[in-house]
Amino acid sequence: MNKILIGALTTIVFGAGTATIVAASGLIDMGADTPHNPLVYKALEFGRERSIARRAADLKVPDDFGNPERVRRGAGNYDAMCIDCHLAPEMSDSEIRKGLYPRPPNLVTQAQMPELSRDSARDFWIIKHGIKASGMPAWSKGGMDDEAIWDLAAFVQKLPGLAKADYDQLVAASDGHAHGGVNDHVDGHDEHESSSAVNTALKPVGSPAAVHSHDDHGHGTHKH
Repeated sequence: MNKILIGALTTIVFGAGTATIVAASGLIDMGADTPHNPLVYKALEFGRERSIARRAADLKVPDDFGNPERVRRGAGNYDAMCIDCHLAPEMSDSEIRKGLYPRPPNLVTQAQMPELSRDSARDFWIIKHGIKASGMPAWSKGGMDDEAIWDLAAFVQKLPGLAKADYDQLVAASDGHAHGGVNDHVDGHDEHESSSAVNTALKPVGSPAAVHSHDDHGHGTHKH
């Protein structure tokens, strides 16, 4: 038993020493334009998902998570904070996203993460805490409170497959870039008008799109 323990400790020490030497030598290419070895990438991906799942397991999703008001509020923050990395309908790519490694997932199509379903607790945890060495920030450190993070997570749930006209309508009906919590949002829209816009934008896929002008909104072309 002692021999097994000594052997295991020797292996660990040898492995740690080798890793230290390799790191100190500068042989590891830290450039974002040089991908990891596929096996290394898979190991990091597996560890990331297990870490997130463990920490998000005890989160309680708000009872009103599906309320269209949450989606409306989240739309403005997504458009202001997230599209450069996670894109918007009919937005092909962005300069910053092309240069990030790992490449942020396209939340409009979810094409880059087919093995994952949209999990609201997972989305909340990632938005709040970020992910180390990925380019994903911990938005809570920037002053975003939990209510606003749940709003953003609610919008992300509705984003896949959302038509551009409906996306633009939700953003126009939102409070813009405002994330001090539901009581701190500055509502610049008539309540009835906002509710009507949200209900129209969240109509079933395939129904006629509402007519809505965005000449003064500035997000129709998504040029970055």
